[in-house]
Amino acid sequence: MNSIVYPKHDSLRGRLRELARRPFVRNVVAVTTGTAAAQVVTVIFAPLVARQYGPAAFGALGAFTAVLGVLAPVASLTYPIAMVLPRSDADARAIAKLSMLIGFGVSVLLALAFGLAGDPLARLLGLSTIRDYLMLLPLAVLLSAWMQVMEQWRIRKKQFRATARVAVLQSLIQNAAKVGVGWFHPVAAVLIVIATLGNGLYAFMLGLGMRGTFAAGDDGPGPKRPMSALAREHHDFPLYRAPQVCINAASQSLPVLMLAGFFGPSAAGFYSLGRTVMSMPIRLVGKSVGDVFYPRFTEAAHQRQPLGPLISRATVFLAAAGLVPFGLVVAAGPWLFHLVFGDQWRMAGEYARWLAVWLYFGFLNRPSVAAIATLGMQRFFLGYEIVSLMLRAAVIWLAFAWLHSDLIAVAAFCVSGALLNAFLVAATLLACRRIAPAAPDRLANDSGSQDGSITQQASP
Repeated sequence: MNSIVYPKHDSLRGRLRELARRPFVRNVVAVTTGTAAAQVVTVIFAPLVARQYGPAAFGALGAFTAVLGVLAPVASLTYPIAMVLPRSDADARAIAKLSMLIGFGVSVLLALAFGLAGDPLARLLGLSTIRDYLMLLPLAVLLSAWMQVMEQWRIRKKQFRATARVAVLQSLIQNAAKVGVGWFHPVAAVLIVIATLGNGLYAFMLGLGMRGTFAAGDDGPGPKRPMSALAREHHDFPLYRAPQVCINAASQSLPVLMLAGFFGPSAAGFYSLGRTVMSMPIRLVGKSVGDVFYPRFTEAAHQRQPLGPLISRATVFLAAAGLVPFGLVVAAGPWLFHLVFGDQWRMAGEYARWLAVWLYFGFLNRPSVAAIATLGMQRFFLGYEIVSLMLRAAVIWLAFAWLHSDLIAVAAFCVSGALLNAFLVAATLLACRRIAPAAPDRLANDSGSQDGSITQQASP
């Protein structure tokens, strides 16, 4: 019997069509498309915003954002991340309510602390640059907790297209507000207030379409568990994940706060703009892959599938996707920043060259970070972040103390960060080999539906 031989290009087309039909790929494309549109909006507005406000205002915004980054995980003790894990929607909703209660309590405590001892705390923590804005932090922390809950519910229900549309609209409103107010009053306070309200706007728009799935749903068999039982079951999030995220944020905030303290707000502004620009690929593709990868990886763990290949394929995909944008900034960062933002931002391009090295490896580790909770590596991750913070603080301090160079300090910080990110990817791959094809006990013992699915399917 004669066999039919198809041309190679037909075979390639067939493989591409098959790849495009996979839910994981479709979800990544949906999130990436929306995130890309939101980033395009930011890129269009960025040169005008940078010219309006200048390095000093960006430095104050960077310091405020750095402090918020440390406080935001404490707002809900990272319980929102656990919302993806239960098979029952009722359990996930209870975790969401727990997260909001904790967020409200933490915000009240912060408001009392800053109201009663704002000046001493600002001096103690080296936050004199943003002393006038400390009372905005409790509100920003509460809105951040709300945003995390809304975002994780959307991820749980795999409503990635809706999330993408909200991201575009929020970016447009927020950037238009910066430019509009900047025409009349281009000061740091404007940037900080808009950044604070931006999280609330994002959470509000995410919540508008969630009533049908959040208020009620197919909760699966079995009795509803009390909030206290769920808090104990997922105790590793406040015990390990929340400190880990805080320490990670502190390690990333060190350059902003130290540059502001030693060299003034303009140096912190150069770093903040460079970091903002170089983080765009992470927000564009890396976060999209991570958001889609987390429920997919958890579902694979429930079904006792091999986990290592999932991380490997996603990491290789990101390595290829990030090579050109990050490599371009390494080659021509100062010239690009001068061209786009103006001559006063050329030094930001020098910073960006080193930031590109660090953030490229941070771009690669998105799947690994997303897999931490499912792999039961929360304790390891906390230890990793403690060592990371100590190492990064040491290299920055040595660069300041011995060489008195802000650029060398940034370079040392970024190279150490790149090496640490590479180590984390290797550690998660090794963990997958140790446990595959078994799943963590918490996932295996979760009460839920008989078909073994981690979440109820919803139209994206």
